Amino acid sequence: MKPLFLSLCLVLTTPLLPLPASAQAAATQAATPGAQIVATGNQILATLQQRRAEFRKDPAALRSYIDSQIRNTFDSLYAARLVLGVHGRGASDADVKLFADALIDNLMQRYGSALLDFEGKPRLRLKSETPLPNGRGMKISTELLRENGAPVPVDYLVRNNGGWKIFDVMIEGVSYVQTFRTQFDTPLQQKSIAQVAADLRNGALQPPAPASAKGGR
Repeated sequence: MKPLFLSLCLVLTTPLLPLPASAQAAATQAATPGAQIVATGNQILATLQQRRAEFRKDPAALRSYIDSQIRNTFDSLYAARLVLGVHGRGASDADVKLFADALIDNLMQRYGSALLDFEGKPRLRLKSETPLPNGRGMKISTELLRENGAPVPVDYLVRNNGGWKIFDVMIEGVSYVQTFRTQFDTPLQQKSIAQVAADLRNGALQPPAPASAKGGR
């Protein structure tokens, strides 16, 4: 399995994206957020496979495509506040947005091309949907199926914020929010949120890319 954040680039950008009209109609008929994630995710996985040659030749087109989608489907501000944890208490929305945008940009600059590395028609399979405590949303458990590898467990945490949006992803049990909260704790003790965001933008701060929970392979 590729490092955790290579996989994150895939799973954070595939579910809940705007689709062609025919695919939108099918997704609309899906009664649950889990069914929507699988239907739309598989459509986008297929599109990435079909346009792989085009995107390899034009990385800017891939970046533009991803960027136009992820900001409408990932609850980045809420996720950023979870990542910031105690460092985000009392922080302005403007500072949180700076951090959220800088983190997404940093990840896509470093790992966006990994979206094109999945071979063998990967697809998502829905396993279960479980309400989160205190009405926080839903946990959508899926598997990423690959022809040449074991299924990869991928859990999405979603909440209804003007539509179902993702705020955390767990790959093989490893949480995006918890991982980044740990990694950014020290920089945020030393600098302001705006300064950490600036370091992410200019490359002075690079989030580590540890292997997945089962180790790289």
